[in-house]
This record gives sequence, structure tokens and C-alpha cells, in this order.
Amino acid sequence: MDSNTDFRRSSLASTVFFQELGAELVFTQDASGRYLSFYWQKAEQYNLTAEQIVDRPLSETLQPIAPAPYLDILRRALETLVPQRFSYPFCHAGQYFLFDLTLTPAIDSNGKATKVLVMGRLLSDKPTDRRPDSPEFMLYRALPSPLDARQQMSLPASRIPGRSLPSYSEIDRKIISQIAQNLHKTLDLATIWQQTVNSLGQVLNASRCIICSYKKDSENLETSPFLASENQQKSTAAAELQQSIASYPSPPLSPTQIENLQSKTFKVVAEYRQEAYSSMLGVELRAAEQPGWIQTLATLKPVAVDYASPATDPFHRHSVLIAATSYEEQPNALICLHRCGSSPKWSPVELEFARELVAQVGSAIAHATLYQELEQARAEAVALSQLKSQFLANTSHELRTPLNGILGFLKLLMDGMADDPEEAHQFIEEAYRSAVHLFNVINDILDVAKIEAGKMELDLAPVKLGELLQQVEDFTRVQVEQKRLQFQIQKPPVEDEIIVYGNYQRLLQVILNLTGNAIKFTGEGGIRISAEIIKKKVTVHNQQFPGMVKIRVADTGIGVSLDKQDKLFESFFQVDGDRTRQYGGTGLGLAISQKLVEAMGGTVNFYSMGEGLGSTVTFTVPLYQEPLFKNQSSVINHQ
Repeated sequence: MDSNTDFRRSSLASTVFFQELGAELVFTQDASGRYLSFYWQKAEQYNLTAEQIVDRPLSETLQPIAPAPYLDILRRALETLVPQRFSYPFCHAGQYFLFDLTLTPAIDSNGKATKVLVMGRLLSDKPTDRRPDSPEFMLYRALPSPLDARQQMSLPASRIPGRSLPSYSEIDRKIISQIAQNLHKTLDLATIWQQTVNSLGQVLNASRCIICSYKKDSENLETSPFLASENQQKSTAAAELQQSIASYPSPPLSPTQIENLQSKTFKVVAEYRQEAYSSMLGVELRAAEQPGWIQTLATLKPVAVDYASPATDPFHRHSVLIAATSYEEQPNALICLHRCGSSPKWSPVELEFARELVAQVGSAIAHATLYQELEQARAEAVALSQLKSQFLANTSHELRTPLNGILGFLKLLMDGMADDPEEAHQFIEEAYRSAVHLFNVINDILDVAKIEAGKMELDLAPVKLGELLQQVEDFTRVQVEQKRLQFQIQKPPVEDEIIVYGNYQRLLQVILNLTGNAIKFTGEGGIRISAEIIKKKVTVHNQQFPGMVKIRVADTGIGVSLDKQDKLFESFFQVDGDRTRQYGGTGLGLAISQKLVEAMGGTVNFYSMGEGLGSTVTFTVPLYQEPLFKNQSSVINHQ
């Protein structure tokens, strides 16, 4: 038999002894707040029995609202061996009590205390009739003073020298202020999330507290499948809480945004929980299936929801408090506090406490998010600067090489170094080829400047696809033969010409660019250019077309790693400067091609299974008129 059992069975714990003390309320507790004995003259009036209270976890019985401050008082009394006098609100089974209490440490033969004797009386059983900052909510402590401890305890509470009596709301604000100070000490978002759930979970004695990040865009709110099934039973908010859940005349979220929220998925990014309950960290939850979520996000006011069938809920929740943190009237996180098992439902006082705290949390999250965005912008600026530096180095090489070739061959001619007219003609051809290359590099740079300035204007007209592809084959034949690569062009089987709508020179530039890259980065194997027709009516530049033509350039070259493919279309970007420098180029080709194709109403996509596995680039262009097909099976129909 342990010491707690002995203590409960001692004469001190007997009902007769408690009655003889003459106090209305008497109970004993250990350092964790667990009741070791309990007597209250008015227990029957409120359907309370000692069996419901004694030897049960504090969260499942008559418990103080905001248990953390109460337990601080209890433990201070055990440490200092000084009695404490205070008033504190309690709750049980939806009923609320404001008690005037005197807490006295039970000192053992060794001069230490592990238990307390608490005596008191009921001040009010209707705390919801008063505002949380009402003077009736008092909390004060009989702390050591120049007076003898016994003399101090004999004074009325209102006459304790040198001490003002702070209201319950003032105690709340002290807790909120302390939590807020801790949150604002860091700009790390993950730390703020975790500190928030830990503080709220402990102060409000929640079975579990989770936080889900929220962003207006689709970065965190994806329409992904619902991964964790919530309680599918119909849940309704507690009727007695509805008065404290007033809606705004004009919700911060528009009706369209509220509708969109119903298909969004939120991820749990931080969690506090009591050991007995399962973890929800990393779980994804759809807003439409979480009672109270949409209302909270729309009004930015805390909501308490009771679950009709907690036994069927995978996380054993029976009462949930939802609060949205916000900054400048925009939500930036969603906090959910869960009560599980036989713990009491959420009270209006706790709703008010949550409302005041989330305002501080929202500010801290906003500051941390802004800091992260600034850090990300700074990192991107540094990366862009490095890319531009690398671009200047590459461009310098690309400009100097052909320029040196031109000067070199012309100098040979001027010095009479050609042995015969045929060799002189070769020198002129090489100088011309270098000049053409230099012209193309300069054109690329000028194109980028025009695109970034928004001054790229294209004249669009019908273009024969067959002529474009023939031009590409003629221009690249020498390069392909020199590298001994295979080269194929595949066109849909049609009776007449395939005519697209675009700019001839720019379309030729795009295909030559993509084909040139394929040849440049392919050491063995080959390149295949193919075209397919997608029959689906589209409107481009206020003009309707019968479909799109998708042109595909595939190679068996060096490929691109999966983590770098999303940056390929950025100006100046090369997959690996050290790895690709041997191939030459400025890193502008794909970026220019994408802008040109988009200006003509199409899209560009890149595919590669990884390094060494080849690459495929596709782009689309409007189909000007539908051709006559030899075999309808070669046509892709999109309804």
C-alpha cells in the first residue's frame, strides 16, 4: 500500500473529520493536482460524488480553468511550506464554480510536504454571467511577508498588506504576455509553432493541441486527397456557446474564398499531446470535413465544437476548440485544442483566453513568415547574382570565341597566308561562320532584354509546318553528321499541309534552339523531332482555332536531374556550370524559347528521367486549319 493510499485512508481524509472542520469545501491533493480525498457540503446539489473526484487525473474531474497557474500555486506552497490564499474558477461536466480557497501544505516528520490540504467555499456557480475581467474573479497568494505566516493567513483577503488583488483576466493577460514574449524571441517559424502548441496545450490542459499552417495561395493548401478521416458523424456546436461565437457583418474571407476552402487540405505542422493519445503530426486534414474550421477562418473568432460520437473518431475527440491566428485581418495559422476521454468541454472563459492569445501568436507568425520570405528573397538575389556572373563569364567566352575567329582568319588573308584561292575561300567561310555565330549570340542577348522590358512584339500569320521542319533539317545536317548521330523527323500522316498559326522566324528560332541543344548535349544515339495534332477548340488572342500542334524534340543525351528541372527555363540558368561549360552556350535558349512560344499562345514543357537518361522538350502552337488525315487513329481527340 503506497503513501497516497495511507493518506487517503487516514482520519484526516474521513468525511466525519472534514465535517468537524466546519469548512464548506475540503480536499487534499498531491503535487500533480490529483485529488486524494474530497468533501463538499453542496456536492449533492451539483450531482458530484467523491468517487467522481478522488484518484482520477485532474483533466477528467473537477478541474481548475487554466490548470497551469493553479498547479504553480500548489507547487509553490509545497516548496516554500507557506499557505496560499486565493480565489479560482473550476469546472466539471459543463458546470462552473468560483471558489475562495486556502491551500495549506501538509508537512511530514521530515519537515517536507508532498500533499496539500485545501479548504474553501463557493463564491459563485455562474461565472458566465460575468465578464472574464469581473472583480469577482480574484487570484491572490499569501506570499511570505514581514508578517508571520499564521498572522497573515488570519487576515481577510481584502486586507492583506501591500498586495492588490488582480482580476482573473489580469492573470490571463500575464500568462498571455509571457507566452507572447517567448514567441517574439525567435524568428524561426517551426519554433514558434511548437512553442504555441506547447503553451496552449499546457495552460488549457488540452488532451492534444495541433497547429496547421495557412496561406492564401495554393502553396500549403492543395486539393490533395483527404488522408486522415475525421469524425464523419454530424457534429454541432454546443448551444450554450453560440452567444460567444458572434459573426462579423463582413467576413474577412469572401464567399468565393470560403467555397474554395472546402476543398483545401491543411497539414499539421506542430503538436502537443498527452501521452495517452495518438499523434496527429504530419496528418493532412480537409477543411470541409472539420467541424468549425470554415466558420473560424471566415470570422477569425474561436469556435467550440462537440463531437456527437467520440467513440467513432480516430483521435478520440469529444470537444474541440478551433482558433485562427491572423495578421492584418488575414488568417495565417489554424490552432485546434482537443479534449478527449472524460475531460470537460470547452468553456466560454477558455474561448476568451484563446481569442486573446491567438492575436499574439498571429503577429509572431507574421513576423517570422516575413523574415523567412526576406531571407528567401535575399538567397534568390544572391543566386541570381551568381547566375548573372556566370552568364557574363559564359557570354564573354561566347562573344570572344567567334570574334577571335573572325579576326584570326581575316588576318591570315591580309598577311597572304593562304596558299591558293581554295584555302583563301575556306578562311572566308570560317570567318563567315564565326560571324553568324556571333550574330546569334548577340540576338539572344537582345531578345532577353526585349522580353524583360515587355517590348517583344510578334506578327502572327499562317505557317507551313513542313517547311519549318525541312529548314531545321537543312540547318542541322552538318552538326549531326559531324557527331555521327541519328536524326529523325516524324510528321502526322496527312493528305495536305499542316498549317500552324505563329511567327515563322520565331518558330524556326525555337525549333533550332531546341534541336541545337539536343545535338550539343548528345554524344551518342540520336535526336527525333515529331509532331502530333490535338483536336480541341482553343481561343488564342481572341481568335478561335480547331486545335493545337504539339512538337516534340527528344534526345538520348546527358539528361537533367529531377531536382533541377524546374529551373531550366530561368534566364542565365545552366544545369551545372562546371559540367555544361564544355558544351558552350549562354543559358538563355530555353528561357527565350518559352517566352516566344507563350507569346504565340502555346506552352513549353521539359521531361527527363535523370542524368544520363536523355531529355524531351515539347511545345504547342495553335493549329490554323484542320488538315485531311490519312489515318484518323493518328489524331488525339480531347473533348
